[in-house]
Amino acid sequence: MSNDLPYELFFQLGLDLMSMAILLRLIYFPIYRNTEFVFTFLIFNLIIFSVTYLLNKVEVSMGAAFGLFAVFSMLRYRTEGISTRNMTYLFLVIALGLIHGISTNSAGITAIITTLLLLLTFILESNFLYRRQSMKEIMYDKISLTAKCHRQALIEDLQERTGLRIIRVEVEKLDFLRDMAYLRVYYYE
Repeated sequence: MSNDLPYELFFQLGLDLMSMAILLRLIYFPIYRNTEFVFTFLIFNLIIFSVTYLLNKVEVSMGAAFGLFAVFSMLRYRTEGISTRNMTYLFLVIALGLIHGISTNSAGITAIITTLLLLLTFILESNFLYRRQSMKEIMYDKISLTAKCHRQALIEDLQERTGLRIIRVEVEKLDFLRDMAYLRVYYYE
């Protein structure tokens, strides 16, 4: 091992932590206001960074290491109800940990790749390219309005009750015994 190990380690770790701070504090949290996954994302990233950094110092195939991380993340989150969006953030967190843990490229290339990933994530999450559409699942008590011929009345009633600017509604399930409809309501944030 070389004498510059601590410098290289702390530099890469600092770059990794800075990228995670930008991702979580400036991109993820302001949009979703959800702290449930922030801890998980940060710890996952640090574990991936640490193991990748250590594996990079010994003769191990990076393909095998990446496969190990993919299996590890899928085993843990396979049974959880994690959204596609949060799963995408999880993969981004894993990728950032891998990029910073490998550290075979120059610091400039690593910083450029990190900046591009964060910038692209920010642009796609903002309303610059398109308006972000959200979805809520709602239990609805006026089952008679779920017929296609009453769709506009259904949307108006839902807008009045929820205060959301609804784009469209999908009827997922009708429960005639309880006089309830299970709806997916799509709206712009």
